[in-house]
Amino acid sequence: MDRKRVRFGTWMAMIALAVGLALPAWAQRKPPYYVSIKASKALLRTGPGRNYPGSWLYQRRALPVKVVDVYGEWRKIEDPDGTQGWMLRVLLDEARTAMVRGTIIEMRSTPSPDGHVNWRAAPGVVGRISKCSSGWCWFEVEGRGGGYVEQSRVWGVDPGEAVD
Repeated sequence: MDRKRVRFGTWMAMIALAVGLALPAWAQRKPPYYVSIKASKALLRTGPGRNYPGSWLYQRRALPVKVVDVYGEWRKIEDPDGTQGWMLRVLLDEARTAMVRGTIIEMRSTPSPDGHVNWRAAPGVVGRISKCSSGWCWFEVEGRGGGYVEQSRVWGVDPGEAVD
């Protein structure tokens, strides 16, 4: 009787382990979606593997990128300039950031064109985004503060996309 219990317990532990290992694969998001670069230096490769040559070295932490494909632990990304390539998942962060595109934008106290202007941000400025709805996002630049910006004026969020 004790042998059956031990055998049953062993099988249950193995099943639990298998399910636990499979859960991350089930939870994987389907592209396209936005993330940011976590590392201070991140190599973009021409293919999904260390044997592929590097095509670009990013040295800008928190730069927003769009994941357009997934292959195991590799993510095919697109940067704000449209450059595409493959990067290891561990070099990416789930934190949502965005980059100012076009001209100087006004960061407002409320999500409205009538809101008080807190700051202005130049093209190329990167900040964290949150609270995106109705065409506006909260945009916070490290060391400078934040404000609401028009969603269409930053790269890193799709038009009409809601972000918590």
